[in-house]
Amino acid sequence: MAETKDATNDETDAAAAPAKKAAAKKTATKKAAATKKAAAKKAAPTKAAASERASSATATSAGAGDDRTRSARKLREGVVASTSMDKTAVVLITTRKPHPLYRKTMVRTSRLNAHDESNELRVGDRVRIAETRPLSKTKRWRLVEILERAK
Repeated sequence: MAETKDATNDETDAAAAPAKKAAAKKTATKKAAATKKAAAKKAAPTKAAASERASSATATSAGAGDDRTRSARKLREGVVASTSMDKTAVVLITTRKPHPLYRKTMVRTSRLNAHDESNELRVGDRVRIAETRPLSKTKRWRLVEILERAK
């Protein structure tokens, strides 16, 4: 007798399974449609915002015709310390910061390798360099302009 009860329960479960699946599918599609509508509402740009994005993208792109934007490149000013390498100059960048606890001004110096295409730099020149793609193992900066020639 216990076997017949189990058999009928299995039959009812089997009959109810497709109905449960259909109901679950229906609610899932409703939820997906609601989230799509909400996302479309959030993503719908105004004309002013779209034109602003387009103008900023053209201003910052490298002129390759793509719509990718890139962040502004870092600029540093420093003094040339060495020009013994070919097309490379070592530039000393000094930054002054107060000590976090004692507030005394500390001078920190960093040495950056900069690309000098025309080998025109001399030791002692004040220069402006800009961040660029890696040119070698240690070179990630390029010469922008010479601010002041060494005396």
